[in-house]
Amino acid sequence: MSSSSTLNWRQLVESGDRIFIGSYAAVPNALIKNLIENAKDLHDIEAVHILTTGDNLWTRKEYSDLFKVNSLFIGQGSREAVAQGYADYTPCFQSEIPGLFEDGILPLDVALVMVSPPDEYGYCSFGVSVDIVSAACRNARRVVAQINPSMPRTSGHSYLHIDRIDAWIEHEEPLYELPATPIDRVTEQIGQYVSMLIEDGSTLQFGLGKMPNAVLRYLGNHKDLGVHSEMVGDGIIDLMKRGVINNSRKSFHKGKTITSFCMGSRQLYDFVDKNPHIEFYPTEHVNSPMHIARNDNMVSINSAIEVDLTGQVVSDSLGYNFYSGIGGQVDFIRGASMSRGGKPIIALASTARNGTVSKIVP
Repeated sequence: MSSSSTLNWRQLVESGDRIFIGSYAAVPNALIKNLIENAKDLHDIEAVHILTTGDNLWTRKEYSDLFKVNSLFIGQGSREAVAQGYADYTPCFQSEIPGLFEDGILPLDVALVMVSPPDEYGYCSFGVSVDIVSAACRNARRVVAQINPSMPRTSGHSYLHIDRIDAWIEHEEPLYELPATPIDRVTEQIGQYVSMLIEDGSTLQFGLGKMPNAVLRYLGNHKDLGVHSEMVGDGIIDLMKRGVINNSRKSFHKGKTITSFCMGSRQLYDFVDKNPHIEFYPTEHVNSPMHIARNDNMVSINSAIEVDLTGQVVSDSLGYNFYSGIGGQVDFIRGASMSRGGKPIIALASTARNGTVSKIVP
């Protein structure tokens, strides 16, 4: 293991390697900048990732000779690159992405990740982003880390021993904070309707965006709710503090809020830090439909771009253009539908663009 403010990338990465880039609010921005600045002779590095935040320098056309982007979920940073054809998109259920690494379908040469400083036993924490990062580090030939003192230490299966890290830099930076999205009147009304479908004692999954947040606003009078969700955001804080979410009636991971990553405000990151009531597990565990179904009365709450009259749901594209990706939505719809008393819910407004475009199509 080596540590330096400027890493010797020629010893870590070769032209043609496939690298993994950490996810969500734990994108190792300092590592990416360091690589770009100090590996100018390299080329054709395949960069694999899911949703990422920040500058997303590796997706810029000016670096297309250095990086060949393979996005497993399209976010704002990679959307233009995919649309313009200088980045690829590989659709995959989120629960199955770790298997691509494990089975050698997408063998990884290097994983670039962000972790917390090690504890007295040498264990760093993946913090806010365990998801597929854990599988990437298990299967990559080399692991290069940005050790960030701002990264919280989270409970569950979120640890990586420093002996597994081949090289690292210490660079403190604030974690990405997800801007709060204003909730309009229609979304708030839908949130109220959906809350009426949720019974006391249910276990919940909710995705990103204003629709799940609108639902959470109306759960204050519910009792004994649980959480088994791919992600959690700021909406859980008040409900957990008030005991509305206490996980007491869960039939799987009883007593614990289960997730694979979180994204929100600094308040959320402080809330999950060393919090024994919230456990982070890898995607292959959290998103497994069979594991999800072990929760009785499992309710999955997701949104969509449009639905047709036969009930088909579009969540990943606008016409012929890719917009996001499959992610974990299908995993949780399947799991909730198999759960005893479960309810998979797709919630969306019926129109867009101030009521001029229908989101319900033939």
